[in-house]
Amino acid sequence: MAAAELDEYRRRMTGALEVLRKEFAGLRTGRASADLLNPVMVDAYGQHMPISRIGTVNVPEPRLITVQVWDRGMVKAVDKAIRDSGLGLNPITEGQTIRVPLPDLTAERRKELTKVAHKYAEAARVSIRNIRRDAMDHLKKIEKDGDISQDEQRKSGTEVQSLTDEHIKKVDELLHAKEKDILQV
Repeated sequence: MAAAELDEYRRRMTGALEVLRKEFAGLRTGRASADLLNPVMVDAYGQHMPISRIGTVNVPEPRLITVQVWDRGMVKAVDKAIRDSGLGLNPITEGQTIRVPLPDLTAERRKELTKVAHKYAEAARVSIRNIRRDAMDHLKKIEKDGDISQDEQRKSGTEVQSLTDEHIKKVDELLHAKEKDILQV
């Protein structure tokens, strides 16, 4: 397998890790994070938009997120989107500023969040394995076409497998760190 092809598969696997990092950033831990509101979409101007396009998200205190909405007419839509997001948050509107206090996480909620983190990690593993399958199928095809020998196919297959193992290990490390963060009281 050419180095360029291997780099393409590496890039795709790294992309799966980046998606996982973004999903983990949206998972709530004991501390406030502006990333917590990233998955929240607001019905604005006839389309779904992320909150970051409608206002400024800040974290002035460890247990508080504020959203400074730029358009006064969008305040109610942002408030409703945060309430309906499934994050268990109750925003408080003060003019064009929406204050989102973060309640303490219960032990039960922490367990639910770790289950969600496991689900995200498993989706990332599946994605990485699918990329490996694509690479292996490609290797079999070019070997069958006579472009590479069987030995080269096996050698490249080993490289793809080690690349896969490396990325799966990173997924496990990210999951472990996120679990530790969620379960920390």
